Amino acid sequence: MVDNGSQDSVASALAQEAGAEVVRAPRNLGFAGGVNLGIRRAKGELVALLNDDAVAGPGWLTTAADVLADETVAAVTPKVVLDGLFAEIVLDDEPWSAPGDHRRLGRLLWSVTAGGDEVLEGVVGAGIHDTESAEIEGRRRRWRWTSGEAPFYVPLAGGRGDEAVCVNGESVPVRSRCTLLNHAGNYLEPHGIAGDYGFGAPDDGRFDAPAERFGFSGTAPVMRAETLARLGAMAAPFFAYNEDTDWCLRARLAGLRVLYDPRATVRHRLSATSGGTADPTVRFLAQRNALLALLRNAPAEVAARHLWRRVRQGPGGGVRRAVLVKTPWALATRRRAARWWVLDPHDVWERWAGADATWDTRPAAGSSSAGSSVADDPGDQVDEPGARAR
Repeated sequence: MVDNGSQDSVASALAQEAGAEVVRAPRNLGFAGGVNLGIRRAKGELVALLNDDAVAGPGWLTTAADVLADETVAAVTPKVVLDGLFAEIVLDDEPWSAPGDHRRLGRLLWSVTAGGDEVLEGVVGAGIHDTESAEIEGRRRRWRWTSGEAPFYVPLAGGRGDEAVCVNGESVPVRSRCTLLNHAGNYLEPHGIAGDYGFGAPDDGRFDAPAERFGFSGTAPVMRAETLARLGAMAAPFFAYNEDTDWCLRARLAGLRVLYDPRATVRHRLSATSGGTADPTVRFLAQRNALLALLRNAPAEVAARHLWRRVRQGPGGGVRRAVLVKTPWALATRRRAARWWVLDPHDVWERWAGADATWDTRPAAGSSSAGSSVADDPGDQVDEPGARAR
């Protein structure tokens, strides 16, 4: 257990109580540095990572060992589900689009409560857009738009499953209560950021087939120790965010594969440690590191185009300067890593950039409303763009 500079060594004390071997960092090294500290102490042929806000279910390591017996596989990720139950809501609003806005909009939500608790920020799914905010009559207001057609999912924070759900103060019917996917592996967007495949969709069997994915999230992957020794561990200068994407790009360039194996499940309390994308530091790190990952691994013209756009257009927040400061390091490490490349970056981008960015987002199988269950024939399934959140 890596104690990444916890105050008064609280994490170390808890881990020792539980019988774990403790590796303590004198200060917070970030996710990448903390993982590397643990990897250096790990022994054995396989190395597994588990976030401090995640709990692994039975068979996690056994099934991974099975898959990693194939030496062409660099890493395997289990099915990762969001912790807790969610209420499925579908509002019968006719979708529309505002002038100049490509989104399909339904209803504006000022408030969503479950059991009386405000949970607007925790609502997920293809049927809900990101939070917006503005100063209105001298007061900062926050809201979210629905899509007007796809389901969205309200966290039942009380955990009982029978909490009443209200939208803008009015009670709405709950179609089902279900567990949701956090991810079934990751996909790669053309600008270099990875997304969680399946995010916010019901875990009702539609993600139960093993598959090859572009990569993994750092929540609970298992890797071959030999691959880590050859390609290196996480990029410590990233500190946190997109170090997993960077590692998966290095593995892909080395001609290796990343697989998704749903036989094991891990529960994840999303962003319980970092605070998620609402935190300015998280946004800064994610944006900076996405560009650094491009500089280290992408086709040169792709990296140059996105770097130039950032330098010219922003947004700022210190990201431009931070990227430029680390550009010499990124280019130098790219040259060193290239000795392991089996594939050209163009080959990796052609195969994976933009692939697997949609999935079946229909209501949960067994929803109470007619016509809401997932089709038995996979050919009848409809893919919708997924939520871009981690």
